Amino acid sequence: MSAQPRTARGTRTRAKLLEAAETVFASVGYHEASIVKITEGAAVGLGTFYLYFDGKQAIFDEVVEDLNRRVRHAMTDAARSATNRIEAERAGFRAFFRFTAEHPALYRIIRQAEFVSPGALRLHYTRIVDGYIAGLKAAQLNGEVRDMDPTVAAWALMGIGELIGMRWVLWDEEGTEPVPGARPDVPEDVFEEMMQFIERALAPGATPHAPTPAGSIPPQEGKAP
Repeated sequence: MSAQPRTARGTRTRAKLLEAAETVFASVGYHEASIVKITEGAAVGLGTFYLYFDGKQAIFDEVVEDLNRRVRHAMTDAARSATNRIEAERAGFRAFFRFTAEHPALYRIIRQAEFVSPGALRLHYTRIVDGYIAGLKAAQLNGEVRDMDPTVAAWALMGIGELIGMRWVLWDEEGTEPVPGARPDVPEDVFEEMMQFIERALAPGATPHAPTPAGSIPPQEGKAP
């Protein structure tokens, strides 16, 4: 549980604690993190911490929520001026990768949440997906994307962004995590290859191949079915 500040000074202090907690959790991990390390990083007293947070779990959950809010805002704001769904996808993915490059703690903390706070992890992903589903449904009504299950498509698209970002933003060329700090953006050729894949998958004229019925033999080339 966390408490909202009542003054501008309190708002700044709480923000400093969240910023320090993000750094500590990302650098040493949840289990090695301590409230003392967080308050030292924020340059506030230990007693001040408990004015806003009940304990380490409470501030961890708030850090996850804060990162989620910021990345969703970055993606939504970037896609706001798009005139169609494909443009919105392109702008949203660019914003996501840029945010990840500037805040590599996003990946590290979300991965920790899988074990530390599964509820916070689920909330992080479902909040992103819910907005995605709404956008895809609207695009379907406008004829901008093909007929599909928007829930499945939303999770698939989010998975693409998650793993592309992990490989080309978070990891170095040897496939291991680099030193902490801002990272380079996704290379342009990688971004364009990803977008071509997404555009083909969402194109209004694209129709999925019908599965071959069990036990049947597909017609051979050059022969009538």
